[in-house]
Amino acid sequence: MRYLETHRLRLRPLSLNDLSALTSILGDPEVMKYSMRGVFDEVATRQFIEWCCTCYAAHGMGPMALVEKDTNLLIGFCGVSPEEIGGVEEIMLGYRLAARYWNQGFAPEAVKAVLDQAFNEKSLPSVVALIEPEHTASQKVAAKAGFDHFEIQEYHGCTLRMYRQTREQWCSSKGNMTESGLAS
Repeated sequence: MRYLETHRLRLRPLSLNDLSALTSILGDPEVMKYSMRGVFDEVATRQFIEWCCTCYAAHGMGPMALVEKDTNLLIGFCGVSPEEIGGVEEIMLGYRLAARYWNQGFAPEAVKAVLDQAFNEKSLPSVVALIEPEHTASQKVAAKAGFDHFEIQEYHGCTLRMYRQTREQWCSSKGNMTESGLAS
């Protein structure tokens, strides 16, 4: 997997070296408020990292560590990975940030870098984002990345909004990429 870089972030594959820092993030009830899996302990975080590593090996994609350049600290993750949704394999976008990094533009910056790689390097036909109807902050991140329409989808017993963006939509919005925070 290729590393990604934005103006403020480095995105790299997660590893078990990230276990402590990621457990701190995913163990925060505020961060995990809208997670269908709830708060993660160290065991659940280890399983998540191992699953990410499996995704990298099998699919060449998966959730990646978000490292703030200024501090070299792990601040969350962002990436795309295959997921079965409604009996269909989709490529799903996922992201989580430590609470102290919210409302600073890090999530849209990371999402745009991940989508740029998904559509331009991997030529994926579409990417979906599943978001709870009450999770307005995540909806704003998705909107900033060009996800503007949704349908209602049942997923793991929850009723969610499923946003979809196609490669064609992403490429036609490339004129907006100068605002994305992507490094040239």
